[in-house]
Amino acid sequence: MQYFGTQGFGEENVIFRQLFDQVSGTYTYLLASRRGGEALIIDPVLEKVDHYLRVIRELDLKLVKAVDTHLHADHITGLGALRDKTHCMTIMGEQSTVDVVSMRLSDGDPLHVEGIQLEAIYTPGHTDDSYCFRMEDRVFTGDTLLIRGTGRTDFQNGSADAQYESIFNRLLKLPEETLVYPAHDYKGDTVSTIGEEKRFNPRLQIKSKQEYVDLMGNLNLANPKMMDVAVPANQHQGLNQQDIIEHGWAIMPEQAKAMIGAHDIVLVDLREKSEQQRHGQIPGALHAPYGDLEENIGAGGVLNVLATATGRRLLFYCAFGERSAMAVQAAHEAGLETACHIHGGIDAWKKAGGAIMQ
Repeated sequence: MQYFGTQGFGEENVIFRQLFDQVSGTYTYLLASRRGGEALIIDPVLEKVDHYLRVIRELDLKLVKAVDTHLHADHITGLGALRDKTHCMTIMGEQSTVDVVSMRLSDGDPLHVEGIQLEAIYTPGHTDDSYCFRMEDRVFTGDTLLIRGTGRTDFQNGSADAQYESIFNRLLKLPEETLVYPAHDYKGDTVSTIGEEKRFNPRLQIKSKQEYVDLMGNLNLANPKMMDVAVPANQHQGLNQQDIIEHGWAIMPEQAKAMIGAHDIVLVDLREKSEQQRHGQIPGALHAPYGDLEENIGAGGVLNVLATATGRRLLFYCAFGERSAMAVQAAHEAGLETACHIHGGIDAWKKAGGAIMQ
């Protein structure tokens, strides 16, 4: 594992680390706006999680978000392990079927931590759930656009036609000086630019979409060595919400519908504002984002006071139940022993016909 130096995005103290897994040829990116601040990580590898955590400790960072650009077929993701060890949010695109995901993004959505914001760009082609993430002067391209190459399109609902559109009509429209940071490289290259790839990437020197489709259709590549293991492992690694049910801390959506509005219940929405704006919210909910949970359930925190001073029961919910399940565990560890959550989140609530307000 290597890591490369701090680089600024207009701020000298901004932290940027490019870490490398030699076995899978995977680049992982650690970003934070300052030492001691919030951090996010992109495309972590399971076997390197302990190394990431050491770097995070050394830089005095708090990991709050872990992101995968797509469902990887050549390594097992570190999302689940990082969630278990740090209680960070796990993030992928809305097209993903991965059960670990606690927040799903769509094209154009913001992805942010303290002092840093990225834009999600939906770029299907390598897989049908592929995303890139743009941040000021650079773009993290996953396996969509590689340095002097492009991601293969022959499995996981890949499409050379869709990838052509993603590359030529999305990524190559970015300013030519935009830095390109891919999820993989097998030749030792670490960074490129949009302009360089336009001029020197051999797969981009074509005259039509059909020529690109034909090129990608004739690569005849062997499947990744880890594919049969990595794909199913990466799809099913979520927090076992059944454990929360067995503890008696889960409320099914139909039950929750009867509880909303009761004087002894505090309904708590753990999602971010962008999620509320996009998907609506359950009427009467108190907004207390998951990122502030530790402070809110600690002594003197707003949720702690509401629960202990008034005897009211905290009922958490999020998008799919991942964050709220973690919140319930944390609340019980903090002594808030009546806390519970809506199993399956607002997604399950809507399917059960629960009321939504925009």
